[in-house]
Amino acid sequence: MLEKLASLEEKYKGLSEKIVDPKIIENINEWQKLVKEHAEIEPVVEKYQQYMDVDKQLEENKEMLKEKLEEDMKELVKEDIEKLESQKKELEEELKTLLIPKDPNAHKNVIVEIRAGAGGDEAGLFAGDLFRMYCRYAERKRWKIEIMNSNQQGIGGFKEIIFSIKGKGAYSRLKFESGVHRVQRVPETEANGRIHTSTATVAVLPEAEDIDVEINPIDIRVDVFRSSGNGGQSVNTTDSAVRITHIPTGMVVSCQDEKSQLKNRDRAMKILKARLYDKCLREQNEEIAQTRKSQVGSGDRSERIRTYNFPQGRVTDHRINMTIYQLESFLDGDIDEMIDALITSDQAEKLNNLD
Repeated sequence: MLEKLASLEEKYKGLSEKIVDPKIIENINEWQKLVKEHAEIEPVVEKYQQYMDVDKQLEENKEMLKEKLEEDMKELVKEDIEKLESQKKELEEELKTLLIPKDPNAHKNVIVEIRAGAGGDEAGLFAGDLFRMYCRYAERKRWKIEIMNSNQQGIGGFKEIIFSIKGKGAYSRLKFESGVHRVQRVPETEANGRIHTSTATVAVLPEAEDIDVEINPIDIRVDVFRSSGNGGQSVNTTDSAVRITHIPTGMVVSCQDEKSQLKNRDRAMKILKARLYDKCLREQNEEIAQTRKSQVGSGDRSERIRTYNFPQGRVTDHRINMTIYQLESFLDGDIDEMIDALITSDQAEKLNNLD
């Protein structure tokens, strides 16, 4: 760890020289990149320098004890050593936390995709419950929600709904929600009171910026068609719905919620970019995931991550074996306790994996 910190300090010194170099300042993009990197490692370097100062004082005091000292002075030095050792230990823990790799997407907005899984109409209703849960959570955080595309089912709920959440910390708070969510409850249509199990899948994608994903116009095919379902007077009268196919990957995105073809195209492109960026991230992390699986799971959408059990009034997250017996308030968006536990578990795992 100390070798890594010393290397970071050298890098920091080099960056400090570069960001005041007139030749580099002329290239604004390069300069901004270096300033950002400098600011990111500055807290680590400052903490490391504090650590080294404490370590130096500690060694000096230990050397003093080897000398002939009066008893009073010896006691003072011993007290000082105890304080410095305690301080050194605290700084070590702080440095370990600071060295945890930062998620480059932590600051980004998200695109959330919820799809009904097994369970027919009940799965669609559950997808609707999850959508409401995330909406209520976003309201608590004062984040902005925008529905990008939806496919409703007749009795309520959704076969699919895609929406964006914009706000500080959106991705860092919601990234562990990706996976299969399972519900166990008695449907309203069930005459015999039997408990049914249904599922819905959730995908939380960091919203891709233009610098993250570049799509060649020749790689996409854009089709327009008439909207169907709810949407106002223009439904089935104008070709406002848009379907974009990314030819190299075969990904298809459709948007029809807006009356404007331009708005539907813009939303479809945002979803496509987010999916392509997510695909790229998954491919990059595939090798790591195979050799070192995080305690909170891989985030794979085929993985069952959580069960919502209505008869017992509980929510259980299977990745960290945590159960909360407040199902009603949880589905009303009170999910911070679970999210905090997932983040803590992930950080603990990363700390254990630090060299």
